[in-house]
Amino acid sequence: MPMNTSIAYARWIAALQSQVLIAEEVLREHLTFASHVSLSEKLAHLDRLKAWLDLFRPLDRSIVAELKQRYDVRFTYNSNAIEGNTLSLRETALVLEQGITIGGKSLKEHLEVIGHGQAINYIESFSVADAVITEWELRQVHSLILRTIDPETAGRFRLLDVRAAGTESVYLPHYQVDKLMADFVEWLNSQNAKALHPIVYAAEAHLRLVTVHPFQDGNGRTARLLMNLLLIRAGFLIGVIANEQRIDYINAIVAAQTGEGGEALTHLVANASQDSLIETLSVVSTAASSNGKGEGFFEHLSQFLS
Repeated sequence: MPMNTSIAYARWIAALQSQVLIAEEVLREHLTFASHVSLSEKLAHLDRLKAWLDLFRPLDRSIVAELKQRYDVRFTYNSNAIEGNTLSLRETALVLEQGITIGGKSLKEHLEVIGHGQAINYIESFSVADAVITEWELRQVHSLILRTIDPETAGRFRLLDVRAAGTESVYLPHYQVDKLMADFVEWLNSQNAKALHPIVYAAEAHLRLVTVHPFQDGNGRTARLLMNLLLIRAGFLIGVIANEQRIDYINAIVAAQTGEGGEALTHLVANASQDSLIETLSVVSTAASSNGKGEGFFEHLSQFLS
């Protein structure tokens, strides 16, 4: 009932004000995964968080703009930092939002920020339609990342064999890439793949693409963008693998590629998705435009605010 949700919203805001609480801190305390929960429990919890967020949809345009600004910068900073870009989060924001040149930083690092921002815009626009994802879309994502840095290889499959950075491990031969990518795209659009939980589907797609390693450079960034395209299309939010998790992230990929299974990577994607969902719920639940929405969510809040 609108009256009930209006009252619940007012009580939530009043509780935050009277106890001098920050909404995101409250929600993180009460809605974060318990330690060492199973993957199935995490997925069920994420489904509940998403269901609560759905109660507030469609989101007000001002909320959408605020969230896009946050996640574009955060995703771009972390994805580039994982690959060695030295721009800070603040510097990334200045380049992405204001076009400011950062002294002492290379042109390549600036172009990586701009290209990644354009690639985010592309996956967000493409995620609206339930269209088949083909090799062309994957090449387009890669091209947006690298076209101003290395136009000769941007959007093109590699024509030579490459090693995994810092190891003697060699990726599959370049002459197998065309066949491997055709197989990957077939799997990506198959009913079996789409029947997976969206978090599992996104993590598995990321793993399969980065294992093929179809491009000479930019495979990790392309895989993380594809992962988020699938998450957004399923109604989830951009999940950011933090640069601070780089070692765990790489180890999870290596573990999966050496036969230990992909669950470690799926846990990382689930954790990233949880962070985004809780942060977004803290924004939408306190926004004035949410007054009258989110009845089930506010009912849950009352359990630990009473």
